[in-house]
Parts: sequence; C-alpha cells; structure tokens
Amino acid sequence: MGIRVALIGTGNCGSLALRQLIEDARFDLVGVWVSTPAKVGKDAGELARLDVTTGIAATDDLDALVATRPDCVVYCAMGDVRPREALADVRKLLEAGINVVGSSPGFLSYPWGVIGDHTIEKVQAAARQGNSSLFITGVDPGFVTDLLPLALASTCQHIEQIRTMEIADYATYDGATVMFDVMGFGNEIGDLPFLYQPGMLSAAWGVGIRQLAAGLGVEVEEIRDSVEQEPAPEDFEVAVGTIRKGTVAAVRFLIEGLVDGRPAIVVEHITRLRGDLRPDWAQPAQEGGSYRVEITGEPSYVMDIRPTSRNGDHNYAAILAAAGRIVNAIPEVVAAEAGIRTTLDLPLVTGNGTYRPA
Repeated sequence: MGIRVALIGTGNCGSLALRQLIEDARFDLVGVWVSTPAKVGKDAGELARLDVTTGIAATDDLDALVATRPDCVVYCAMGDVRPREALADVRKLLEAGINVVGSSPGFLSYPWGVIGDHTIEKVQAAARQGNSSLFITGVDPGFVTDLLPLALASTCQHIEQIRTMEIADYATYDGATVMFDVMGFGNEIGDLPFLYQPGMLSAAWGVGIRQLAAGLGVEVEEIRDSVEQEPAPEDFEVAVGTIRKGTVAAVRFLIEGLVDGRPAIVVEHITRLRGDLRPDWAQPAQEGGSYRVEITGEPSYVMDIRPTSRNGDHNYAAILAAAGRIVNAIPEVVAAEAGIRTTLDLPLVTGNGTYRPA
C-alpha cells in the first residue's frame, strides 16, 4: 500500500503534480480539491489530462478532503495573491495531522527573518499539535536557489558571491494572474504591480537568500531590490492576450543579500515576452529560457540548467520540474520530525522510485 495523498489546486503546477500522483506506484490518491466550480465532480484523471479513470472526484470542500485522512497533501493552490488564505489552509491541514508539501505559500519555504516570529510559531504549533511536517519548494525560489548552489558550494574552499538567475521568455506562459497581476506585463511603464512594491521582491526571494546564507553560515544584514521595465515596440500577441505598444514587455529585477556591506547572495530575473527585447540583458543558455547558478570563489562555477520536455516548451518543463521536486519529497516529509522543514534539514531527495523505462 502506498502513501495516501491528496492534492489541492489543479492549475499549472498542480495538474502536473496530480499526473505523477496518479501514475507513481509509491502513492495512493484519495482526494482532489479545486477552486473552479466547473471542475467540481470531475475525475482526477481528467484533471491531470490522463486517459484514465481514477474514481476520485474533485471537491471544493476542504473539510471533505481532510476527512479522507491522507498521510500528505500536495498544496498547489495559488498563494501569491491569497497568502492569508493559503496560510490558514496549511495550518488547518497540519493541525489535522496531515503532512504538507507544496508550492505555496512561498514564504514558508524558509520563513525565518522573512515573516514575523508570531506567524512562524502559529505554523510550528499547528505542526506540533498534529505531529506533522511541512515542506514548501519549487524552482526559483526552490531548487535553483538552494539545492543546486549548495551542492556546488560544498566543493569550494572559499566563496565571495553566489548568484542565481532565471532568464526566460514568458510569451507561452498561460497563467493570466501571474502574467498580469503579479508580473505586471501589459501595464504602463512605471505602473508597478504588488510584486514590485517596496520590499515585496526582498520578501518573496528573501526565503532563498536567507536559506543560502544559513547554509553558508553567514548572516545577511540587509536585502535590497530593484526593477527595470522595458516597453513593447509594437502590439503583439502572447498566450494570455495582447501586449500593447509602449506597455511592459520585459522585466529585469535584482535582489541582493548583503554580508559585510557587499552583495554576497544575488537573485536576478530577466523575463522577456520577445527574444529581441533588451539584448544587452543576459541571454538564456537555450532558446526560450534557462536557469543559471554562478559562484565566484575558489573554484568558481557557472552552471546552466536547461529544462526540456517531450510534452511542452521551456516554461512547461520548468513547472514540471517544480511539480517533480514537490512530489518526490513526499516520503521524506512524511518521515520527518514535526515542523517546518527545509532543504537544509531534509535528507537528500534523490528521485528514488521514479525510474521507468521509456
């Protein structure tokens, strides 16, 4: 008998996680929660875009999902624009004795120094009450900003700076909320969405910066951020609609963690909707997009991560990687001590159980 799992949220990441939960013999799917009324009652196989019938019908009743008594819930509901609700959901699950892995709320991937101690303690108390564990992760923040740089750092004799980068064309990304409300594409230049309001980038990516700092044994004394926007030279179409001439079509933002007054840990994002925009900004290692880890030290490194998939482009492959990292962590999270768990204290998640011949 496999680990009893349920899934919350069947958007871009959740639907791909659901596919693995159905196909992976390590898990027994017992429930699916959805927020869209049209999805209620649909079979999990249909929501995962698989040609199978699982007998698990989607519900919008969280109490009903809890009543299925899963060992673990994969939480992929949107947290960026509903952080309070996502936090309340997670606490409810933990109090019920259900372990949680997921993509949100992102600030719980490494909350110390990022959110208030009172909020952290509420989550820890819920975990203690239910003897349950929580692990939030993804790509960036996620394995590109913690697991991979820490693996390289383990070979260095000294380190001056770690920089992680996402360099991507988002024209094919079909999440309208992320594209318009979070990233601000299609806005007037200077019209900053909530992500670019003072301190928000530092909060969102502070989890990755502070986790890396903890892994390196240094203290970040300040996190600062900046953003640049580039206008569209003409009207053009992307997956989520029309980008009008003069509105935001490319963004570069930088988050710097200062140690001894110097930028020791840096996160940089360059996001274009057309490949010809701002050629002076860093270019991806493959057409469409890639991630990069740069370490300046002895030795120094440049590592390019080029996610690909037989079933979609670079954006699809990156989301698939996030879903895989989340689902493959389930056995370790279920076995872990109660509380908020991070990449620093979980055993190495190796992908044990994922091998299948083509």
